[in-house]
Amino acid sequence: MLFCLQALAGGPLVQARNFAVMTGVNAGITCVMKRIRGKEDVQSSMVAAFGSGAMFSLVSGMGGPNQAANVVTSGLFFALVQGGLFKLGEKFSKPPVEDVLYNKTRGMLSSLGLQNYEKNFKKGLLTDNTLPLLTDSALRDVRIPPGPRLIILDRIKRDPALKETRGR
Repeated sequence: MLFCLQALAGGPLVQARNFAVMTGVNAGITCVMKRIRGKEDVQSSMVAAFGSGAMFSLVSGMGGPNQAANVVTSGLFFALVQGGLFKLGEKFSKPPVEDVLYNKTRGMLSSLGLQNYEKNFKKGLLTDNTLPLLTDSALRDVRIPPGPRLIILDRIKRDPALKETRGR
């Protein structure tokens, strides 16, 4: 509680200075860590947060009789909070896993300029394994219009890799 009160003490210019020092140190250490380690991960983020917390403690005048202990405590607090936020962000911002069942389908549709129909294939569970078996009625069932249906069926008919698959 005392930490929060001391951090907010002072007028707007003092608070702006404290914030500028904190964010500047964090950004600088983040850049250095990324340059040294070649990646941006939780450890680098926590090191940067420790540095910014320590520097914030120094410039804000937080303290008491043992300034070194306050610097370390502030740095650790900032590092733990930043580490937790980093991990939480990783958990909720995972990129969607590439659906391997639709690689050929995605490639074929992209090469034909029909990538916007990929969702129709997925809704109908028309995977790469079903490509050689596709019929006009199957494509109609997943609501692909006549023009694109004909283009897709023609590609499947002419693709030698799909002909081999169909013969098995």
